[in-house]
Amino acid sequence: MKKTRINLIATVALAALMASCSGLDKMKKKAADIKYTVTPEVLEEHGGKVDVTVKVQIPEKYFNKKVSLEATPVLVYDGGETAFEPYRLQGESVEGNDKVISYANGGSMTYTGSVPYNDNMRVSDLVVRIKGSKGDKTQEFDPYKIADGVIATATLVADQGAQVVVGADHFQRIIPEQKTAEILFLIQRANLRGSELNKEEIKQLKEYIKEVKAAENKEFKGVNISAYASPDGPMDLNTSLAEKREKVTQKYMDKTLKKDKVDNVPFDVKSTPEDWEGFKQLVENSNLQDKDLILRVLAMYSDPEVRDREIKNMSATYKILAEDILPKLRRSKLAVNVDVIGKSDQEISDLAANNPTELNIEELLYAATLTDNVDLQLKIYKSAAQQHPHCWRAENNVGVALYKKGDVEGAKAAFEKANSLKSGVPEINNNLGVVALRNGDIAKAKEYFGAAAGAGPELDNNLGIVAIHEGDYDAAIRYFGNNINCNAALAKILAEKYDSALSTLNAITHEAGLKYYLKAIIGAKTGDSDMMFASLRKATELDSKYKKLASTDMVFGKYFDDATFKSIVQ
Repeated sequence: MKKTRINLIATVALAALMASCSGLDKMKKKAADIKYTVTPEVLEEHGGKVDVTVKVQIPEKYFNKKVSLEATPVLVYDGGETAFEPYRLQGESVEGNDKVISYANGGSMTYTGSVPYNDNMRVSDLVVRIKGSKGDKTQEFDPYKIADGVIATATLVADQGAQVVVGADHFQRIIPEQKTAEILFLIQRANLRGSELNKEEIKQLKEYIKEVKAAENKEFKGVNISAYASPDGPMDLNTSLAEKREKVTQKYMDKTLKKDKVDNVPFDVKSTPEDWEGFKQLVENSNLQDKDLILRVLAMYSDPEVRDREIKNMSATYKILAEDILPKLRRSKLAVNVDVIGKSDQEISDLAANNPTELNIEELLYAATLTDNVDLQLKIYKSAAQQHPHCWRAENNVGVALYKKGDVEGAKAAFEKANSLKSGVPEINNNLGVVALRNGDIAKAKEYFGAAAGAGPELDNNLGIVAIHEGDYDAAIRYFGNNINCNAALAKILAEKYDSALSTLNAITHEAGLKYYLKAIIGAKTGDSDMMFASLRKATELDSKYKKLASTDMVFGKYFDDATFKSIVQ
């Protein structure tokens, strides 16, 4: 009897165990009845991440009331795997806070997840791993594939397309120059006095004319003469005086020029009968006791006769005006205009190559723009930096030349030195941002670019590259604008603007593998297999690396077993 009792207890325990497992077994066997709708159908990389949305549909009479499930989407690839955050579901009789699924009616849920991207994910499977629990029993379901991954078109962004900016030269081949002087006249007179013609500024003006005549790199452009009368007295008298002063001054200057054998110099002459503007400026700069009162009169009245009368009514003040202010307005102003003509391009190039110390900083910086030879540019910029060690532009431009030669670290050192000479310069910040971008530090690059406003169109190009890295393709398109390059086309592809992207690629005149690889992607995206095959073949001919890239690029996934595709990538 005792033995029978033991067997009965064992039978009951076994039955209980089988009952507890039967729900899990049934759900495991029918796990394929769960429907998964994955968006996108083939996973994609954007902004350094792989995002997924999965709609999970549980059929009716599937979900045991006492079972809990934990499901984990996992990207499985050669050499490893990456798991998304799990989601949890529970039956109607389970105590908990997870999504409840009805046994009779089934149910659904929508899951979203994200994981960092790595290149191993280019060929991968998205599987769901489910662990079921019923009471204290658990069971692993067989992994179930729900999608392919990962299309990584965005990773084709070419950071080497980031553009550095030179510190521009301020070279002017023709520099305008001017020498001025002034001749004063007595009240109501228009004759030239010896005391005025012999004063120092007139002597200097005449000497300047001789120097220009003797100089090989200077040309006379003209003489300006402005004659004035003071604003006191009748208008008709002042008009006549100003005109006479204009004529005698022009006659004097014409004679002076001819004496030095300077011919065909144009004159620009004018006369001002009442120099109220000059009067106002002299009053403003004076220490007159009634200065403010005089200025109010000028502001209140525009009629010159009324102004003259009101000012003369200030008898004491007017006496000072007559002695200190008005005599300075009875004058002719002379200006001799000259063009200083700089060295020719050939002269500058020769000196930059052979004797750079003969050039000033602007000529040196300009000289580097006269050649496309990067080695020669670097040599010139180094000469400029040596001769002008405190010039940020010279050091910055050394960095630009080094960057063009592919020496990113050398360029970085030069840009940092330029920044130490003068911080906050937009061009330098742009260039430091380019270096950060090339070194993979997107956040730092964005910080530098944010401080580079005004650096030029290169900055927008660089911000477009950053926007692609961040997955903001509409912003990238705005930054690139009408730029014709592969990055601009890539942004349009990623934004699904295929016609516009194709137009950009067709406008690129130089042959490059990436240009045709992007055209192949457009062909795959739009179902144009002829364009896809032809472009991919051209891309691999120009650069064999695209064979391996295409063979693992899921954008071409449906062609992997195609004989033509294989013949191109193998």
